[in-house]
Amino acid sequence: MPKLVRDPSILDVARLAGVSHQTVSRVLNDHPNVRDTTRQRVRSAIAELGYRPNRAARALVTGSYRSIGVVAPRSTLYGPASLLAAFEEQSALEGFTVTVTRLRTFTTSVVREAVGGLLDQRVAGLIVIAPLAAAADALDDLPDDLPLVAVDGHPSRAGSSATVDQVTGARLATAHLLDAGHGTVWHVSGPPDWFDAAGRVTGWQAELRARGIDPPPVIDGDWTADSGYRAGQLLGRMPEVTAVFVANDAMAVGVLHALHEHGRRVPDDVSIVGFDDVPEAAHFIPPLTTVRQDFDAVARESLALLIERIDGSESVEGRLVVPSLVVRSSVAPPPGR
Repeated sequence: MPKLVRDPSILDVARLAGVSHQTVSRVLNDHPNVRDTTRQRVRSAIAELGYRPNRAARALVTGSYRSIGVVAPRSTLYGPASLLAAFEEQSALEGFTVTVTRLRTFTTSVVREAVGGLLDQRVAGLIVIAPLAAAADALDDLPDDLPLVAVDGHPSRAGSSATVDQVTGARLATAHLLDAGHGTVWHVSGPPDWFDAAGRVTGWQAELRARGIDPPPVIDGDWTADSGYRAGQLLGRMPEVTAVFVANDAMAVGVLHALHEHGRRVPDDVSIVGFDDVPEAAHFIPPLTTVRQDFDAVARESLALLIERIDGSESVEGRLVVPSLVVRSSVAPPPGR
């Protein structure tokens, strides 16, 4: 079978010519404010790569196009899927069309190809839903002058990110369990290469240490109910466990199932707090106390931030959206209190 070779993008032309992607756009659109030597260098790169500028990013020159490109993980997980849906809805309200490219992996080459393809479709700016560490590494390799906002990425990307404050959310969950009278809180985490999971571990540990409590070992999960069930099988055999903060509601379902099999009643014997507030959380047995992420607010903030980037602002600050605790009946004082 012959090997498939992707078409070159505007970023490939810019890299070969040693110019910005805006300069390539200006050459493609016969903009007068380009030096002859630069114009020739760009045209030579176009010819060498065989680039076909039939859908060149004119919007990056005129600012007239109301289309936004989105790079998102190919995932059905509640968080990334909800973020994408919220952004599409918010963009429509603001009069933007959205073109989405979903990726299975976030290597530098894959992200660069996706971004280049979206620029060739004349998007005015880019949103990258980047919950994985690999995605952040790939974004660091992109040109600095791209109007791009990372959503659900690493909070350290000041000025170009909008995300939920995972640390604060985890502290809210942990504090609620401690305030109910529990001596410590165990944690079932998500995958360590996810920023959300890492932030929730950090917040859980910080709240415990702020109260003079050494955190117990982390119980690893992978966001699925099956991994929560395996964690619950371990926790259910440990009579000293009376409070568990679970990093998402899907894993919390598995923990509830395993504790039930071990005869550990929730919340009489063990209290549980989840994270996400999925629509089904209110109908778990018992209804689950959990942390709600405001994806609509993240979408609004990320779109506002992107518009500022498109308009040329370089000093804008990143946006953190603080989550809220939704109290239901899965938390009670520990046995004997």
